[in-house]
Amino acid sequence: MTRLPWLRTRLTCIRGTMPKNTPELLKGTLDLLILKTLESGPMHGYAIARAIEEATEQALQIEEGSLYPALYRMTNRGLLRFEWGLSAANRRIKSYRLTARGRKRLKLETANWGQFTQAVARVLGEQPA
Repeated sequence: MTRLPWLRTRLTCIRGTMPKNTPELLKGTLDLLILKTLESGPMHGYAIARAIEEATEQALQIEEGSLYPALYRMTNRGLLRFEWGLSAANRRIKSYRLTARGRKRLKLETANWGQFTQAVARVLGEQPA
């Protein structure tokens, strides 16, 4: 399979209208999903992945091999910060939260996503939601 430059992030389609052979999310989509998920408050990586899965009614399942590099990259870009803490089972966990820069990026990317989906809907001859 040829890897297209604007595509990234492997996902597993569990159910829904997405075809089973959809191997990747559009570039930047995972970052937007992470930012939106963390808008409600700090979470550790596993909780972020589960929250995305739940919010998409099991349609998307983010693999660890995509999630953790994205969290690392977003932290390096100043969109997220992390703190070490303890889980309920007394294990060390890294808890991520949005920074002011991350909140600003979320607002921008949400607007961009809305414009993108409207444009695609027009090409497909559908009414945007």
